[in-house]
This record gives sequence, structure tokens and C-alpha cells, in this order.
Amino acid sequence: MGSGNDFKKVSAHCLVKPGERADIASRSARFDAGLDDDAYSAALLAHHLERIADLEYKLYAEGKQSLLVVLQAMDAGGKDGAIRNVLGVANPNSCRVTAFKAPSSEELDHDFLWRVHKATPRKGEIGVFNRSHYEDVLIVRVRELVPKAVWEKRYQHINDFERLLADSGTKIVKCFLHISKDEQKERFEKRLEDPRKQWKANPVDFEERKRWDAYMEAYEDAINQCSTPWAPWYVVPADKKWFRNIVVAEVIADALEAIDPRFPPPSFDVRKAKID
Repeated sequence: MGSGNDFKKVSAHCLVKPGERADIASRSARFDAGLDDDAYSAALLAHHLERIADLEYKLYAEGKQSLLVVLQAMDAGGKDGAIRNVLGVANPNSCRVTAFKAPSSEELDHDFLWRVHKATPRKGEIGVFNRSHYEDVLIVRVRELVPKAVWEKRYQHINDFERLLADSGTKIVKCFLHISKDEQKERFEKRLEDPRKQWKANPVDFEERKRWDAYMEAYEDAINQCSTPWAPWYVVPADKKWFRNIVVAEVIADALEAIDPRFPPPSFDVRKAKID
């Protein structure tokens, strides 16, 4: 398929630059950049996975920087699939996934970022958030769990928090896996039909579909207000799982490349080392 320089770049279309509108409604969840689910796309994904594996090894060895990947989506949006298919190449010693569920009573006794800050990656690690602190301006807003006067202040709290992480050596990228309402319905139906997937089905998720428009509005505001130079948002078309994987892999590989991790020098003169 040629060198890495020959492969098509696809994530630029997904980036929401600071000050721009995400305009989710105008973005097709089936966009595929003119690619097909074929040998070229498989090679493109393999190319990015190879980049991730190489750069993540250097990141771990260097031990000075970290990467935080935030994944958000509607139910059945493909967060687990993206993690499995993209970050399966990562070393378990240096890649940690945190899935944020409903907060515990202890967590509710603290500020909304308390449990999140504890889960951020150490130096040398990739941290992946399967859902995240953004739930506190998404489901909390849509379900009216706290007053507007509370959640509307959180956009600035989030920006400040992410700036703190960035200033402390953590590169941040955030991906909203954008699926259509029709695609979600199809995935829910497949879960009900497949005994291997029925455990994932939840009537609560079906009820949340009734709030689809409210969630899209909440996502729009969160992305518009919190896509910053230090923590950009990407709206990733996710109806086609193979294309979703390519975009997420490219975003992660490019982020690792941007921080340019290097192998540290040996702690001794290897030329004088002798092994009997």
C-alpha cells in the first residue's frame, strides 16, 4: 500500500476548532471520506495501530508525559468497540481505561471533578475515559439532576481542569462518536436478537432515546464551549464502525506524535557493560 505518507488523512474533517460551531445536525454520521470497507482501509487502520504501538512504547519508556483520550457517545455509539479495536495494541501496563458510571455516594459528597481527577493518566500512560466529566453537562442537564445555575458554570470548570492537566504534561483529545438515531435503533434491535449481546440491552437506554434532541443540544453546547487549543473535540462519524476506528486511531496516533516521546538515555555506559 506504500509508505505512511501515501495514506489519506481523515480526521481533519472531524476537528471542531476553537471558536467554531460543532453543528452536529449538519454532519452525516455515515460520512466516510470517500473510503470503502476494503483492503486499503484495513491497511490504513493497521498503519495507525502500528504508530500507536510504537509511540506508546516510547511514551512509557520516557515517563515524562501522558495522553488522555475522552470518548463520549449516545448509548450503542461504539465506545467499547473503539477501545477494543484501536487500543488493543497498547501495553496493558501503560494504558488504563476508566468507565464512569453513576457516581457513588462518596463521589457525590465531593465536587464533580473529584472522581475524574483521580483517574487521569500518570506520566508515561495513556488514559482512556469511557464516558467522562462531560456527563455532568450532558445527562445531568438533560435529566435536570441539578439546576441550570449549577451545570452552566461547569463548562468553564472543565476548561480550567483540562488546562491544568495540559500544563502538567497531559495531552488531551476528545472524540464524540456521532451515530444517527436510526443506527442506534438498529444496534439496539441487534442486541435484543443476539443472545451474546442481550446482556448489554437496558430498557433505560430505550427510554433515553425519547430525549435524543435534548442530548444533541447538550452535546452541541458542550463541544462548542469546550473545544480548546489544549483539549480539542472531534466529531467522529460512527455509523460505519470501520471508519470510526480509522478516525479514532488517527487522532490518537497524531496526538502521540505531537508530544514526540523519546527513549531516555541509559543510566550507565553501555559500552563498558560486561555480561558474564
